[in-house]
Amino acid sequence: MKFRPCIDLHNGKVKQIVGETLDANPQHVVENFVSEHDPAYYAAMFKQDGLTGGHVIMLGGGNEEAALAALREYPDGLQIGGGIHAENASRYLEAGASQVIVTSYIFRDGKLDMDNLRRIVSEVGKDRLVIDLSCKQRDGKWFVVTNQWRTFSDCEVNAVHLRELESYCSEFLVHAVDVEGKRTGILESLVEQLAEWVTIPTTYAGGARSLADLELFQRLTEGKLDITIGSALDIFGGNLPYEAVVAYCNGKK
Repeated sequence: MKFRPCIDLHNGKVKQIVGETLDANPQHVVENFVSEHDPAYYAAMFKQDGLTGGHVIMLGGGNEEAALAALREYPDGLQIGGGIHAENASRYLEAGASQVIVTSYIFRDGKLDMDNLRRIVSEVGKDRLVIDLSCKQRDGKWFVVTNQWRTFSDCEVNAVHLRELESYCSEFLVHAVDVEGKRTGILESLVEQLAEWVTIPTTYAGGARSLADLELFQRLTEGKLDITIGSALDIFGGNLPYEAVVAYCNGKK
């Protein structure tokens, strides 16, 4: 189990927000934390601590320069997502991203767009592509959601679909939207199922708030999944010591 750090950007600033509140009206966005530091500050921290496979996520427009600053600070150490498509992916890789993350580009109009998936794989290669499977539960099943997590697709997150997608990417990033940014604990049923289903590196994000949550995550997944923690960390305004998380996860490698 690895700790995968994150840098979430909104309007050019490092923030921790409740993802479900993202929409066209900025007054509706619930912000858990707005940092006084720029993204390069966090990228340098993660580089110094030897944390690899973290990600920069651009939440809407106006974040490109901030994202590029983080990539320049930690070349080949961070993935990037948010508005990535076949036409701009190479630019971010050339700027220092280790991999690009896609969601909405390949999930369009409620369906998996295989043409776009093949197009971006052709552009960047399978090894440099991460598929973000942000998902919500409906009728006891998990479905990929898009359009800033408001629109359900018909793509169920299950063993069959994950196995199909694994042939097009090197990693999965799975956001548990129901608990993302809420610090209410991990979704145990989802992480258990993911650990059974996936055969490639997979990072879970959503709800982790304590070292006890990390211990539970480690036990439920048997170390098969990696984890991202955002708003619960003290570096993002929470109470969970960042250094303690790094130390714990380093001991679980």
